[in-house]
Amino acid sequence: MKWETFAHQADVGVRGLGASVEEAFAGAATALTAAICDPATVAPRTPVAIACEAPELELLLLDWLNALIYEMAVRRMLFSRFELAIAGTQLTATAWGEPVDTARHQPAAETKGASFCELKVGCNDDGRWLAQCVVDV
Repeated sequence: MKWETFAHQADVGVRGLGASVEEAFAGAATALTAAICDPATVAPRTPVAIACEAPELELLLLDWLNALIYEMAVRRMLFSRFELAIAGTQLTATAWGEPVDTARHQPAAETKGASFCELKVGCNDDGRWLAQCVVDV
């Protein structure tokens, strides 16, 4: 699994690449954490179950990332490890993380939501899956 962020005007793009759509979604989730802080500083201590459903994969990515943003806000947590299963357009996942420690995590931004901007989910010519969108910060 590979992840990266990319610049987009005042917001930040998140991108995941993987051998499967699940790996790509997990990579996008890691990139989401990277938009806030260094994911390596987040200990995967507490599991949180997440489930969502959407009519197509692109919308499922938005629902997945927005569910993570919701859990981050409500639980005051950051996440660094993700396990997902996608069946059709249903996603079940566990995200592991810990409460925000501002001294250690040094959050640089607060994510507000995943957007339709540059939204893309699909299999590339090289057989790797891509999952990306822009996140409002």
